[in-house]
Amino acid sequence: MVEIECHAQLVVRAGGGERASLTDIAPLLALVHETGSIAQAAALKGLSYRHAWGVLRAIEAHLGASLIEKTRGRGSALSALGHAVLRAQQLAHERLADNLQALSGEVADELNRWLEPPAAARADVRIQASHGYAVAALVSALEARAVPVEIKYRDSAEAVSALARGECDLAGFHLPRGEFRAACAATYRRWLEPQRHVLVHLTRRQQGLFLARGNPKQITGLSDLVRDDIRLVNRQPGSGTRMLLELALRRAGIDPARVNAYALTELTHSAIAAFVASGMADAGFGVEPAAHQFGLGFIPVVDEDYYFACERAALAHAPLDTVLGVLREEAFQRDVAQLAGYEPRDCGMLVACEAGLDGEEG
Repeated sequence: MVEIECHAQLVVRAGGGERASLTDIAPLLALVHETGSIAQAAALKGLSYRHAWGVLRAIEAHLGASLIEKTRGRGSALSALGHAVLRAQQLAHERLADNLQALSGEVADELNRWLEPPAAARADVRIQASHGYAVAALVSALEARAVPVEIKYRDSAEAVSALARGECDLAGFHLPRGEFRAACAATYRRWLEPQRHVLVHLTRRQQGLFLARGNPKQITGLSDLVRDDIRLVNRQPGSGTRMLLELALRRAGIDPARVNAYALTELTHSAIAAFVASGMADAGFGVEPAAHQFGLGFIPVVDEDYYFACERAALAHAPLDTVLGVLREEAFQRDVAQLAGYEPRDCGMLVACEAGLDGEEG
């Protein structure tokens, strides 16, 4: 089997059409920032001093400004532009990492269909799921046990419908606790059959507002999102998080169409948080760990349950019996509990479809 890696590349084009990679130069810039010396940075990268300077000068020629500043008695330091290049690479990684991981899995799966013998049995766990940090933790835990995992991040409805078509083994989706549950659950009932499917509880978690560091716009709640000076970045149409935000806005008497830049969308919680952290939006909506990851403020709005739906008959057999074992391990639950706003107390508990959709599991 082949494995595929996908990475984002930031490429700058000069007026004459020449191309240069900001992504390739970022590790060298980071080392200059850490060591205060181009010579030390070059040595750590395995480059000659002359070659390192040549690479830096070539990028500077494309950009038309300096990346490095020489300071008397203090060696070399990044210029404001140098810092901006580092932040740009970090932002690209943080906003795209989850999507690229999912894409690499899809590409590897497609290639391996041609490379594997036709009669080869599937031994991997196929997961389609709404993006979540506990889902990522499960994928890592399975990979650490050498269990091949195919992860595709989808909106909740796409994941559950894929399960009904037999395209995945686990479908991850989330439901709010309380008054919004019935409205959200109605979306999934058309694909979940009580006799055929069962739910596996992953975690409770909180969703709420992401606020720029220091909350410069003094946002106190959903009612502030209608202000003309507030820009919101949203999840994609069809996602469970967007559905939840729209319900919360309407409960507060707010028409979602009145929210500034409401149509601006990203595909994951971390991408939403990165967008706010970059200053391109004043607020977003998502799970608490993403806010903490980027040093953002967070206002809780709704508690919710995250479930995996699966075929009832498959749970007793590999690979899903392995998944259940991981979910019920104390070490895994401890890892999930360290995520801000996450409560894995019922992690691995089986829940009948109707009880889960109705919120009657306990």
